[in-house]
Amino acid sequence: MNRKQFISQLGTIGAAALAAPVTGNTSLLAAASSQAQMPVVGNGGKIRVGVIGCGSVSGMYLPHLATCPYAEVVSLCDRIPERAQEAARKYNVKNWYPHIDKMLAGVAFDLFVNLTDMQEHGRLNRQALIAKRHVWSEKPMANTYAEGRELYELAKKQGVRFWGAPAVVNSPQFAFMAKQINENKLGRIAAAHAHYGHQGPDWSAFFFEEGGGSLPDLGVYNISTLTGLVGPVKSLVAITTIVNPTRNTGNKGYIRVVAEDNAMLVMEHQNNVLSHIQCGFNYFDPYGHEGTGQERPTLSVVGSAGNMHMVGYDWKPSGVDMATTDDEKTHRYATGKGTFVWEEGASVICQCLATGKEPLINAEHALHVLEIIEAARLSQAQGKRISLKSSFKWPVIAL
Repeated sequence: MNRKQFISQLGTIGAAALAAPVTGNTSLLAAASSQAQMPVVGNGGKIRVGVIGCGSVSGMYLPHLATCPYAEVVSLCDRIPERAQEAARKYNVKNWYPHIDKMLAGVAFDLFVNLTDMQEHGRLNRQALIAKRHVWSEKPMANTYAEGRELYELAKKQGVRFWGAPAVVNSPQFAFMAKQINENKLGRIAAAHAHYGHQGPDWSAFFFEEGGGSLPDLGVYNISTLTGLVGPVKSLVAITTIVNPTRNTGNKGYIRVVAEDNAMLVMEHQNNVLSHIQCGFNYFDPYGHEGTGQERPTLSVVGSAGNMHMVGYDWKPSGVDMATTDDEKTHRYATGKGTFVWEEGASVICQCLATGKEPLINAEHALHVLEIIEAARLSQAQGKRISLKSSFKWPVIAL
Protein backbone atom coordinates (compact mmCIF):
# COMPACT_ATOMS: atom_id res chain seq x y z
CA MET A 1 0.00 0.00 0.00
CA ASN A 2 1.47 3.37 -0.97
CA ARG A 3 1.31 6.54 1.12
CA LYS A 4 -1.65 7.99 -0.76
CA GLN A 5 -3.72 4.80 -0.39
CA PHE A 6 -2.88 4.63 3.32
CA ILE A 7 -3.98 8.23 3.88
CA SER A 8 -7.15 7.68 1.86
CA GLN A 9 -8.15 4.57 3.84
CA LEU A 10 -7.67 6.38 7.13
CA GLY A 11 -9.52 9.48 5.98
CA THR A 12 -12.09 9.17 8.78
CA ILE A 13 -9.55 10.45 11.29
CA GLY A 14 -8.38 13.38 9.15
CA ALA A 15 -6.42 12.83 5.97
CA ALA A 16 -4.85 16.23 6.07
CA ALA A 17 -3.56 15.70 9.57
CA LEU A 18 -2.19 12.26 8.74
CA ALA A 19 0.01 13.78 6.07
CA ALA A 20 1.98 15.49 8.83
CA PRO A 21 5.50 14.30 9.64
CA VAL A 22 5.38 12.17 12.78
CA THR A 23 8.38 11.91 15.07
CA GLY A 24 9.33 10.02 18.21
CA ASN A 25 6.52 7.99 19.76
CA THR A 26 3.70 10.22 18.49
CA SER A 27 1.00 8.07 16.92
CA LEU A 28 -0.94 8.89 13.79
CA LEU A 29 -4.14 9.09 15.82
CA ALA A 30 -2.56 11.58 18.20
CA ALA A 31 -1.28 13.66 15.30
CA ALA A 32 -4.75 13.66 13.77
CA SER A 33 -6.63 14.49 16.94
CA SER A 34 -4.35 17.47 17.65
CA GLN A 35 -5.56 19.24 14.50
CA ALA A 36 -8.48 21.63 14.92
CA GLN A 37 -11.47 20.84 12.77
CA MET A 38 -12.31 23.33 10.05
CA PRO A 39 -15.01 25.57 11.55
CA VAL A 40 -18.20 26.19 9.63
CA VAL A 41 -19.37 29.79 9.92
CA GLY A 42 -21.33 32.16 7.78
CA ASN A 43 -24.31 34.44 7.43
CA GLY A 44 -26.96 32.90 5.20
CA GLY A 45 -24.33 30.70 3.58
CA LYS A 46 -21.85 33.57 3.09
CA ILE A 47 -18.76 34.54 5.03
CA ARG A 48 -18.71 38.18 6.07
CA VAL A 49 -15.36 39.65 5.03
CA GLY A 50 -13.47 42.69 6.27
CA VAL A 51 -10.60 43.89 4.08
CA ILE A 52 -7.84 46.14 5.39
CA GLY A 53 -5.56 47.82 2.86
CA CYS A 54 -7.30 49.35 -0.16
CA GLY A 55 -4.19 49.91 -2.29
CA SER A 56 -2.98 48.14 -5.43
CA VAL A 57 -3.47 44.52 -4.28
CA SER A 58 -7.09 45.19 -3.29
CA GLY A 59 -7.77 45.95 -6.94
CA MET A 60 -7.31 42.22 -7.59
CA TYR A 61 -8.78 40.80 -4.37
CA LEU A 62 -12.00 42.80 -4.18
CA PRO A 63 -13.28 41.92 -7.67
CA HIS A 64 -12.60 38.23 -6.97
CA LEU A 65 -14.35 38.35 -3.62
CA ALA A 66 -17.27 40.18 -5.24
CA THR A 67 -17.89 37.19 -7.54
CA CYS A 68 -17.34 34.54 -4.85
CA PRO A 69 -20.68 32.89 -3.91
CA TYR A 70 -19.36 32.19 -0.40
CA ALA A 71 -18.19 35.74 0.41
CA GLU A 72 -19.77 39.07 1.24
CA VAL A 73 -17.44 42.02 1.77
CA VAL A 74 -19.07 44.09 4.52
CA SER A 75 -16.17 46.18 5.83
CA LEU A 76 -13.22 48.08 4.31
CA CYS A 77 -10.38 49.90 6.04
CA ASP A 78 -7.39 51.98 4.97
CA ARG A 79 -5.13 54.44 6.74
CA ILE A 80 -5.80 56.80 3.83
CA PRO A 81 -9.55 57.29 4.34
CA GLU A 82 -10.17 58.41 0.77
CA ARG A 83 -8.95 55.05 -0.53
CA ALA A 84 -11.32 53.12 1.72
CA GLN A 85 -14.19 55.42 0.77
CA GLU A 86 -13.50 55.08 -2.95
CA ALA A 87 -13.20 51.28 -2.72
CA ALA A 88 -16.48 51.16 -0.78
CA ARG A 89 -18.19 53.17 -3.50
CA LYS A 90 -16.68 51.10 -6.31
CA TYR A 91 -17.54 47.71 -4.80
CA ASN A 92 -20.80 48.71 -3.13
CA VAL A 93 -19.62 48.13 0.45
CA LYS A 94 -21.61 50.08 3.03
CA ASN A 95 -19.05 50.26 5.82
CA TRP A 96 -15.56 51.76 5.63
CA TYR A 97 -13.16 52.87 8.33
CA PRO A 98 -9.91 54.90 8.62
CA HIS A 99 -8.38 52.75 11.38
CA ILE A 100 -8.32 49.07 12.40
CA ASP A 101 -9.68 49.86 15.87
CA LYS A 102 -12.80 51.38 14.35
CA MET A 103 -13.04 48.52 11.87
CA LEU A 104 -12.94 45.83 14.57
CA ALA A 105 -15.44 47.75 16.68
CA GLY A 106 -17.73 48.36 13.71
CA VAL A 107 -19.95 46.10 11.64
CA ALA A 108 -19.43 42.40 12.47
CA PHE A 109 -17.45 40.17 10.09
CA ASP A 110 -15.97 36.67 10.13
CA LEU A 111 -12.77 36.84 8.04
CA PHE A 112 -10.11 39.54 8.28
CA VAL A 113 -8.23 39.95 4.98
CA ASN A 114 -4.93 41.79 5.37
CA LEU A 115 -3.65 43.52 2.21
CA THR A 116 -1.50 46.19 3.88
CA ASP A 117 2.25 46.89 3.66
CA MET A 118 4.11 43.74 4.67
CA GLN A 119 5.78 45.44 7.65
CA GLU A 120 2.31 45.90 9.20
CA HIS A 121 1.10 42.32 8.81
CA GLY A 122 2.15 40.95 12.17
CA ARG A 123 0.75 43.84 14.21
CA LEU A 124 -2.59 43.98 12.39
CA ASN A 125 -3.06 40.21 12.26
CA ARG A 126 -2.53 40.09 16.02
CA GLN A 127 -5.31 42.64 16.60
CA ALA A 128 -7.70 40.69 14.41
CA LEU A 129 -6.92 37.40 16.15
CA ILE A 130 -7.40 38.96 19.59
CA ALA A 131 -10.79 40.12 18.31
CA LYS A 132 -11.52 36.47 17.38
CA ARG A 133 -11.59 36.95 13.64
CA HIS A 134 -10.31 34.32 11.22
CA VAL A 135 -7.37 35.79 9.28
CA TRP A 136 -6.19 35.55 5.69
CA SER A 137 -2.98 37.54 5.29
CA GLU A 138 -1.06 38.47 2.20
CA LYS A 139 2.55 37.41 2.39
CA PRO A 140 4.27 37.31 4.75
CA MET A 141 1.84 36.40 7.55
CA ALA A 142 4.22 37.97 10.11
CA ASN A 143 7.55 39.76 10.12
CA THR A 144 9.57 37.02 11.84
CA TYR A 145 9.12 33.30 12.27
CA ALA A 146 8.85 33.72 16.05
CA GLU A 147 6.10 36.28 15.62
CA GLY A 148 4.29 34.07 13.10
CA ARG A 149 4.46 31.08 15.43
CA GLU A 150 3.13 33.20 18.31
CA LEU A 151 0.22 34.38 16.15
CA TYR A 152 -0.53 30.81 15.08
CA GLU A 153 -0.73 29.72 18.73
CA LEU A 154 -2.86 32.78 19.52
CA ALA A 155 -5.30 31.80 16.78
CA LYS A 156 -5.69 28.33 18.30
CA LYS A 157 -6.22 29.83 21.75
CA GLN A 158 -8.88 32.17 20.35
CA GLY A 159 -10.66 29.37 18.50
CA VAL A 160 -10.09 30.86 15.05
CA ARG A 161 -7.93 29.99 12.03
CA PHE A 162 -4.96 31.80 10.47
CA TRP A 163 -3.70 31.43 6.89
CA GLY A 164 -1.05 33.16 4.80
CA ALA A 165 -0.48 33.72 1.09
CA PRO A 166 0.58 32.70 -1.46
CA ALA A 167 -2.01 30.28 -2.86
CA VAL A 168 0.30 28.63 -5.42
CA VAL A 169 -0.52 25.09 -4.22
CA ASN A 170 -4.05 25.57 -5.62
CA SER A 171 -3.05 25.65 -9.31
CA PRO A 172 -3.79 22.69 -11.61
CA GLN A 173 -0.13 22.73 -12.63
CA PHE A 174 1.03 22.33 -9.03
CA ALA A 175 -1.51 19.53 -8.56
CA PHE A 176 -0.23 17.73 -11.67
CA MET A 177 3.41 17.98 -10.58
CA ALA A 178 2.65 16.88 -7.02
CA LYS A 179 0.75 13.87 -8.34
CA GLN A 180 3.62 12.77 -10.58
CA ILE A 181 6.09 13.05 -7.71
CA ASN A 182 3.80 11.24 -5.28
CA GLU A 183 3.25 8.43 -7.79
CA ASN A 184 7.01 8.10 -8.34
CA LYS A 185 6.79 8.99 -12.06
CA LEU A 186 10.12 10.85 -11.85
CA GLY A 187 11.88 8.17 -9.80
CA ARG A 188 14.01 9.37 -6.91
CA ILE A 189 13.83 13.18 -6.82
CA ALA A 190 17.28 14.76 -6.73
CA ALA A 191 17.04 18.46 -7.47
CA ALA A 192 14.82 21.42 -8.26
CA HIS A 193 15.20 25.03 -9.37
CA ALA A 194 12.96 28.10 -9.52
CA HIS A 195 13.36 31.77 -10.33
CA TYR A 196 11.23 34.89 -10.36
CA GLY A 197 12.14 38.55 -10.73
CA HIS A 198 11.38 41.87 -12.35
CA GLN A 199 12.72 45.41 -12.19
CA GLY A 200 11.02 46.22 -8.93
CA PRO A 201 7.84 47.94 -7.79
CA ASP A 202 7.79 51.70 -8.36
CA TRP A 203 4.66 52.63 -6.40
CA SER A 204 5.69 52.23 -2.77
CA ALA A 205 8.84 52.42 -0.68
CA PHE A 206 7.99 49.60 1.72
CA PHE A 207 9.32 46.96 -0.67
CA PHE A 208 12.85 48.32 -0.16
CA GLU A 209 12.71 49.29 3.50
CA GLU A 210 13.47 47.20 6.60
CA GLY A 211 11.11 44.23 6.61
CA GLY A 212 10.61 44.38 2.85
CA GLY A 213 12.83 42.81 0.19
CA SER A 214 12.71 40.51 -2.80
CA LEU A 215 12.51 37.37 -0.65
CA PRO A 216 9.12 38.03 1.03
CA ASP A 217 7.73 39.71 -2.08
CA LEU A 218 9.01 37.44 -4.89
CA GLY A 219 10.99 34.49 -3.57
CA VAL A 220 8.08 33.53 -1.31
CA TYR A 221 6.22 32.10 -4.33
CA ASN A 222 9.05 29.79 -5.40
CA ILE A 223 9.82 28.77 -1.82
CA SER A 224 6.17 27.85 -1.27
CA THR A 225 5.97 25.88 -4.50
CA LEU A 226 9.22 23.94 -4.16
CA THR A 227 8.67 23.03 -0.52
CA GLY A 228 5.13 21.99 -1.45
CA LEU A 229 6.47 19.73 -4.19
CA VAL A 230 9.60 18.19 -2.67
CA GLY A 231 9.05 18.65 1.05
CA PRO A 232 10.23 20.68 4.06
CA VAL A 233 13.71 22.19 4.17
CA LYS A 234 16.27 20.90 6.69
CA SER A 235 19.00 23.47 6.08
CA LEU A 236 20.05 26.18 3.63
CA VAL A 237 22.83 28.44 2.47
CA ALA A 238 22.03 31.83 0.98
CA ILE A 239 23.64 34.97 -0.35
CA THR A 240 21.70 38.21 -0.55
CA THR A 241 22.87 41.57 -1.90
CA ILE A 242 21.64 45.04 -2.80
CA VAL A 243 22.31 45.73 -6.47
CA ASN A 244 20.59 49.11 -6.67
CA PRO A 245 21.35 51.19 -3.53
CA THR A 246 18.70 53.85 -4.21
CA ARG A 247 15.19 53.66 -5.62
CA ASN A 248 12.71 56.23 -6.87
CA THR A 249 9.45 55.24 -5.20
CA GLY A 250 5.95 56.48 -5.88
CA ASN A 251 5.13 57.60 -2.34
CA LYS A 252 8.48 58.72 -0.86
CA GLY A 253 10.60 59.71 -3.84
CA TYR A 254 14.23 58.58 -3.77
CA ILE A 255 15.12 56.37 -0.83
CA ARG A 256 18.09 54.29 0.31
CA VAL A 257 17.48 50.56 -0.21
CA VAL A 258 17.82 48.61 3.03
CA ALA A 259 16.23 45.21 2.25
CA GLU A 260 17.80 42.74 -0.18
CA ASP A 261 16.92 43.24 -3.85
CA ASN A 262 18.89 40.21 -5.02
CA ALA A 263 18.95 36.72 -3.48
CA MET A 264 20.02 33.15 -4.12
CA LEU A 265 19.25 30.16 -1.90
CA VAL A 266 20.46 26.56 -1.94
CA MET A 267 18.16 24.40 0.19
CA GLU A 268 18.53 20.86 1.53
CA HIS A 269 15.13 19.17 1.72
CA GLN A 270 14.25 15.85 3.30
CA ASN A 271 15.47 12.74 1.43
CA ASN A 272 18.63 14.64 0.40
CA VAL A 273 16.86 16.65 -2.32
CA LEU A 274 18.62 19.92 -3.18
CA SER A 275 16.92 22.96 -4.66
CA HIS A 276 17.98 26.41 -5.80
CA ILE A 277 15.95 29.62 -5.89
CA GLN A 278 16.88 33.02 -7.22
CA CYS A 279 14.83 36.21 -7.05
CA GLY A 280 15.38 39.93 -7.36
CA PHE A 281 14.19 43.42 -8.20
CA ASN A 282 16.86 43.92 -10.90
CA TYR A 283 15.75 41.38 -13.51
CA PHE A 284 14.82 42.42 -17.00
CA ASP A 285 11.90 40.20 -17.96
CA PRO A 286 9.15 41.51 -20.27
CA TYR A 287 6.68 39.16 -18.54
CA GLY A 288 7.98 39.53 -14.98
CA HIS A 289 5.43 41.57 -13.08
CA GLU A 290 2.28 40.87 -15.08
CA GLY A 291 3.18 37.29 -16.04
CA THR A 292 0.99 37.30 -19.16
CA GLY A 293 2.59 35.64 -22.17
CA GLN A 294 5.41 33.86 -20.33
CA GLU A 295 5.94 30.58 -22.21
CA ARG A 296 9.27 29.59 -20.72
CA PRO A 297 9.63 27.33 -17.68
CA THR A 298 10.51 29.08 -14.44
CA LEU A 299 10.48 26.03 -12.16
CA SER A 300 11.96 22.55 -12.67
CA VAL A 301 12.09 19.25 -10.79
CA VAL A 302 14.56 16.52 -11.76
CA GLY A 303 14.54 12.86 -10.73
CA SER A 304 16.28 9.63 -11.63
CA ALA A 305 13.52 8.65 -14.08
CA GLY A 306 12.22 11.96 -15.42
CA ASN A 307 11.99 15.72 -15.24
CA MET A 308 9.22 18.32 -15.14
CA HIS A 309 9.18 22.03 -15.91
CA MET A 310 6.39 24.43 -14.94
CA VAL A 311 5.63 26.76 -17.85
CA GLY A 312 5.14 30.36 -16.77
CA TYR A 313 5.43 31.59 -13.22
CA ASP A 314 4.15 29.42 -10.39
CA TRP A 315 1.62 32.14 -9.52
CA LYS A 316 0.40 32.25 -13.14
CA PRO A 317 1.29 28.89 -14.74
CA SER A 318 0.07 27.64 -18.11
CA GLY A 319 1.37 24.08 -18.35
CA VAL A 320 3.91 21.46 -17.34
CA ASP A 321 6.52 19.95 -19.68
CA MET A 322 7.50 16.41 -18.70
CA ALA A 323 9.75 13.66 -20.03
CA THR A 324 10.44 10.29 -18.40
CA THR A 325 12.40 7.13 -19.07
CA ASP A 326 9.11 5.58 -20.25
CA ASP A 327 8.67 8.34 -22.84
CA GLU A 328 11.78 10.41 -23.42
CA LYS A 329 10.04 12.91 -25.68
CA THR A 330 8.91 16.00 -23.78
CA HIS A 331 5.14 16.48 -23.71
CA ARG A 332 3.11 19.36 -22.32
CA TYR A 333 0.44 18.60 -19.74
CA ALA A 334 -1.94 20.51 -17.44
CA THR A 335 -2.50 23.34 -19.89
CA GLY A 336 -5.90 24.28 -18.45
CA LYS A 337 -6.06 27.28 -16.14
CA GLY A 338 -9.11 26.04 -14.28
CA THR A 339 -10.34 28.63 -11.81
CA PHE A 340 -6.92 29.37 -10.32
CA VAL A 341 -5.67 32.94 -10.02
CA TRP A 342 -3.07 34.17 -7.54
CA GLU A 343 -5.55 36.49 -5.84
CA GLU A 344 -8.03 33.72 -4.99
CA GLY A 345 -6.73 32.93 -1.49
CA ALA A 346 -9.34 34.82 0.54
CA SER A 347 -12.16 33.55 -1.65
CA VAL A 348 -10.99 29.95 -1.23
CA ILE A 349 -10.86 30.42 2.53
CA CYS A 350 -14.42 31.77 2.45
CA GLN A 351 -15.55 28.63 0.62
CA CYS A 352 -13.78 26.44 3.18
CA LEU A 353 -15.23 28.34 6.14
CA ALA A 354 -18.70 28.07 4.63
CA THR A 355 -18.49 24.35 3.82
CA GLY A 356 -16.04 22.92 6.36
CA LYS A 357 -13.67 21.75 3.60
CA GLU A 358 -10.02 21.93 4.65
CA PRO A 359 -7.92 24.00 2.19
CA LEU A 360 -4.60 22.85 0.76
CA ILE A 361 -3.18 26.18 1.92
CA ASN A 362 -1.77 25.47 5.35
CA ALA A 363 -0.60 27.81 8.10
CA GLU A 364 2.30 25.52 9.09
CA HIS A 365 3.50 25.59 5.48
CA ALA A 366 3.38 29.40 5.42
CA LEU A 367 5.28 29.51 8.73
CA HIS A 368 7.94 27.18 7.30
CA VAL A 369 8.33 29.48 4.30
CA LEU A 370 8.68 32.44 6.66
CA GLU A 371 11.43 30.65 8.59
CA ILE A 372 13.24 29.91 5.31
CA ILE A 373 13.22 33.63 4.42
CA GLU A 374 14.56 34.50 7.86
CA ALA A 375 17.19 31.74 7.67
CA ALA A 376 18.35 33.01 4.27
CA ARG A 377 19.05 36.43 5.75
CA LEU A 378 20.76 34.86 8.75
CA SER A 379 22.95 32.79 6.41
CA GLN A 380 24.03 35.97 4.63
CA ALA A 381 24.71 37.75 7.91
CA GLN A 382 26.71 34.88 9.44
CA GLY A 383 28.23 33.42 6.29
CA LYS A 384 27.22 29.87 7.17
CA ARG A 385 24.68 27.10 6.66
CA ILE A 386 21.50 27.46 8.75
CA SER A 387 19.39 24.59 10.09
CA LEU A 388 15.62 24.96 10.24
CA LYS A 389 13.33 23.98 13.11
CA SER A 390 9.88 24.04 11.51
CA SER A 391 8.10 21.60 9.22
CA PHE A 392 4.59 21.06 7.81
CA LYS A 393 2.24 18.34 6.62
CA TRP A 394 3.57 16.82 3.39
CA PRO A 395 2.87 15.73 0.67
CA VAL A 396 0.61 18.60 -0.38
CA ILE A 397 -1.91 16.71 -2.50
CA ALA A 398 -5.66 16.88 -2.94
CA LEU A 399 -7.21 13.56 -1.94
